[in-house]
Amino acid sequence: MVRDALGVGVAVGLSGFAFGVTSAGAGLSLLQTCALSLLVFTGASQFALVGALAAGGNPFTAAAGAFFLGTRNAFYGLRLSGLLGFSRAVRPLAAHWVIDETSAVALAQPDRRTARLGFTITGLTLYVLWNLSTLIGALGASALGDTAAWGLDAAGPAVFLALLAPMLRSSLERAVAGLGVLLVLVCQPVLPAGVPVLAAALAAPVVLAVHGRTARGKDGRQDSQEAMRG
Repeated sequence: MVRDALGVGVAVGLSGFAFGVTSAGAGLSLLQTCALSLLVFTGASQFALVGALAAGGNPFTAAAGAFFLGTRNAFYGLRLSGLLGFSRAVRPLAAHWVIDETSAVALAQPDRRTARLGFTITGLTLYVLWNLSTLIGALGASALGDTAAWGLDAAGPAVFLALLAPMLRSSLERAVAGLGVLLVLVCQPVLPAGVPVLAAALAAPVVLAVHGRTARGKDGRQDSQEAMRG
């Protein structure tokens, strides 16, 4: 668990370098770039914000897209609150570290003790390295050139997918994941940044509704068959 937590923290934390470079290229100052990583600390939302600004978008629209994309962390928090069981004094601090990677590591653990440890190690490692690499990226942006050619921003999503894939054990879970991917692909060309991710959240209730209806239909047919035999 410690090895996995450190591995996730290091792999994703270093991708903060790409954010620092991208943010500086979008015209944000060193202070603004570092403040985003220190205070926002949710990589996808940060990339969505600076990406929209770099494309010439309105700052308020860019901030709204980043906000909507970041709301997914609230749902992680609902699940982690009961699992981790932190005291009220610790919860506001822990909430700042509730992101994709810390949630995935914590939820993969078999008990509360290892979940707490995995969450803390991942969060601390990732937070420190993300902010250090953001600073280095922002300082060295002019020397690096075109950041899109490096593909560094793909490191975070790739690590999260590697964590998520082994957790999709049942056909129901795989159906939710598949429909979520389909919704993102369909919505991405037509909706503002951040909204396709929220639309993907509809995959869970849709699949569960279909599954429940199918299960009730099977139960009804079985009851009818038993009644006929009786």
